[in-house]
Amino acid sequence: MNWTPHAERLAADVTHPISRWRPAVAATPRHLFVPRWWHPNGDGWELRNGPADLEAWAAAAYSDAGSLVTRVGHLHADHARLGDQPTGLPTSSSTHPSLVVRMLRHGMLTDTSDLLIVGTGSGYSTALACARLGQHRVASVDVDGYLVHAATERLAAAGWAPTVAAVDATGLLPGAYDRIVSMVAVRPVPASWLAALRPGGRLVTTLENMPVIITADKTDDGGAAGRVEWDRAGFMRVRHGHDYPPGLAARLTTLRDREGEHVSTGRYPVLDVMEAWDVWSMLELDEPGIEHHFEIGPDRRRTAWMLHPDGSWARATAIWTDPPQVYQSGPRRLWDTLEKIRTRLNTEGGLPVYGAQVRIDPDGTVHFSRGRWHAQLTAR
Repeated sequence: MNWTPHAERLAADVTHPISRWRPAVAATPRHLFVPRWWHPNGDGWELRNGPADLEAWAAAAYSDAGSLVTRVGHLHADHARLGDQPTGLPTSSSTHPSLVVRMLRHGMLTDTSDLLIVGTGSGYSTALACARLGQHRVASVDVDGYLVHAATERLAAAGWAPTVAAVDATGLLPGAYDRIVSMVAVRPVPASWLAALRPGGRLVTTLENMPVIITADKTDDGGAAGRVEWDRAGFMRVRHGHDYPPGLAARLTTLRDREGEHVSTGRYPVLDVMEAWDVWSMLELDEPGIEHHFEIGPDRRRTAWMLHPDGSWARATAIWTDPPQVYQSGPRRLWDTLEKIRTRLNTEGGLPVYGAQVRIDPDGTVHFSRGRWHAQLTAR
């Protein structure tokens, strides 16, 4: 494949002409890092094999339309056969290039920064960092031994040999760094990250179930201080094994038509919470751990479910923008909490989470503040 024109076009799409990241994107053969991937097909996944269709491979690898999912559940696309239909959640991907660049730019890298990337994934983000800083200043870790092995080989094929290690990043890290940029979401911030940051070092990460980007600089007490950027992103949450633990989705079967303990008429149209990122983030701070499910029927009937680990649940359903019928059960009234957040949004014209100041304790607890609003994020 003559990949250079594709990479140059991608660089023009995702960077400014004077950006120091433009040459890095233009010089990185992204297709090497995603020879096979999973393409969403209805409710399932379809295997795509790049070398079998060079034109489609180039179009996918050098597009910024979205991330390329490389692993679903425990099955990596590299190990799949045509016709395989994996189940479960995506567990690894090659993040779309503009987001990789944005996360790295938030790191405010200098030419002498020693960088750790958490979440090696396909290896593409590590390759971009090598092209910008040189391989001797870049390290990358991932919990998945196969991802580390494959990424190391593909980085070598692209001409890079950074330090890549199989490590559970929520534990001890293999070094000290000026910058840590995470391509996975965490809750709370691992204390080991703060310990591995050198004095004045900078951390960039997202949080589990909160599509926010936090940037924070290390403070003298071993914690860090910064802010929630006005920019936003959502990454897969950190995992500790081959797959994520089972979620709450199985409960939907028994909740689809249940009346619930409390029935009411909602104030606002049914919302797909996971597409309303500021609302989603505020809800996670108020009621941590909710899983969301959303459907639109052929008659434009919109239905949203909220499931909490303590057994609480809510279901709201309505035609298009009509006031919904709301059913709730359990110790928490989840839909009521959501409506309070939406009322604040409508009353104040915004929510305080984006742009908030952030303080991270040495143990990883995250404190948010903006004006009179304060919130705290700890381990669930």
